[in-house]
Amino acid sequence: MGDFNLALVIVAVVVCVLVLIFNVYLLVNYQHPDDANQAYFPKIVVVIGLSVAAISILMLPADVANRQACRHAIYNGACNLTLPMKDLWLAIYIVDAILVFFVIPFAMFFYEGDQDKSICKRSKSAVLWVAVTALVCSLVLGILYGLIGKVDFTVRHLSSNTTSFPSSWDFRGQQCIGNSNQCSAYLAPASSEKTWTMQTTFPEYVVALATIVGSVLFTIFGGVGIACLPLGLIFSFIRRPKAVITRSQYIKEATELGKKAKELKKTADSLHQEERGGAKGRKWRKNVKSVEKDLLQLEEDVKLLEEMYPQGEKAETAWALTVLGYLAKLILGIIGLIVSIAWVAHIVIYLLINPPLSPFLNEVFIKLDDIWGLLGTVAFAFFCFYLLLAVIAGAMMLGLRLVFITIHPMKWGATLMNSFLFNVGLILLCSISVIQFCSTAFAYYAQATAAQEIFGHTLQSLRGIKYLYKYNVFQIGFIILAGLTFVYYAAFGWKRRKPSGRFQIFN
Repeated sequence: MGDFNLALVIVAVVVCVLVLIFNVYLLVNYQHPDDANQAYFPKIVVVIGLSVAAISILMLPADVANRQACRHAIYNGACNLTLPMKDLWLAIYIVDAILVFFVIPFAMFFYEGDQDKSICKRSKSAVLWVAVTALVCSLVLGILYGLIGKVDFTVRHLSSNTTSFPSSWDFRGQQCIGNSNQCSAYLAPASSEKTWTMQTTFPEYVVALATIVGSVLFTIFGGVGIACLPLGLIFSFIRRPKAVITRSQYIKEATELGKKAKELKKTADSLHQEERGGAKGRKWRKNVKSVEKDLLQLEEDVKLLEEMYPQGEKAETAWALTVLGYLAKLILGIIGLIVSIAWVAHIVIYLLINPPLSPFLNEVFIKLDDIWGLLGTVAFAFFCFYLLLAVIAGAMMLGLRLVFITIHPMKWGATLMNSFLFNVGLILLCSISVIQFCSTAFAYYAQATAAQEIFGHTLQSLRGIKYLYKYNVFQIGFIILAGLTFVYYAAFGWKRRKPSGRFQIFN
């Protein structure tokens, strides 16, 4: 038993170190050249935020493995030697909330501040904004916790008569012992049902409210992303360029793209001058949004043009790699589609239908554990991570189509720190909901875990919030948005995108 617990601790430490190294690698390769050798504070926040998000996702499989550490124990105190998962859960999510609501906003305000101002003035302005945010959040949390920070557990008072110790143990399938075949407790009336109210702890309440905020975003972005993530890859293969264009076509299209780039630069300079003059009204923000969309569209057109007319000594190799890249998208899209269908089917079968038709994926994970101890845990972690990837994919898709969502694209070697911070905040906020959703969807597999205690019993019994979970509001919204997105891709996803502006890429 001690060896198993020690091994679990060693694995946890090694995984944390690997997650940290991988996030540093992502930062170095995704960052924009303009941010090289500067903006160190936002970079530290990004690495910490990504690490906390990844570790929080991995903690649920670790919680399951931690539960199994004392499952076959032969003495009562074995479970006291395992990891303190409940304390770890609360710690990781308090850190999550601090990063999302305080640290990341400060880093974004500081980074996006007027570069002509001194560091002191930019820090002062960022602190002022964060202080106002902290004051408002503290007041709201304090008032809500004082008024409705309670959990209401529904209990039933059961009682039964006693009987003398039997001389024979032949119960013949009876529900109770004694002359009558039923107990008083078995026939308890509906009036015996009562509500047991108790005050929840403040850390658990903070986690619960953060989960609600994240659940709204998760329902929207996750519902859209669970469909657009695999279908986007598949239809990207369908819309792929079929052949290399001629040199004359390339020159014509490159000239048009150059003209568009000059127009965008002129517009951006004009908006920058307006910003310096303090004219940052609604019209200015609308124009900035329009320029951002046109710029992203221009970058996609340039990338498509480069794919269709590879240059240099290794042009044939570049075209072959392009073809292989689209084949990889097709394969990953098909695998993702299978996983997405499994997720949707599991939600319907296990969560929306009462009683559940089947444990479905829960039973799959258990059988995989029977094959090899950690195989089911690995599959469990994969499904949780896939759900987080779906959230990110949904956010990127809606961000390019909805006016009220700021665009913060992640591009290899061209991602500014404000985009990094925005996406890290989104990932952190939704990671709480992903864990809560997974602990509910896989309640049979993750039973008797610390996460189940926090995100199952406490959260779903919290006053004012429990009805959202009682009537499966988030799960139903998730399925509806997934269905609508699937219909959208079935109707329009196969069509080739027409570039905006006056230019058109030939295929």
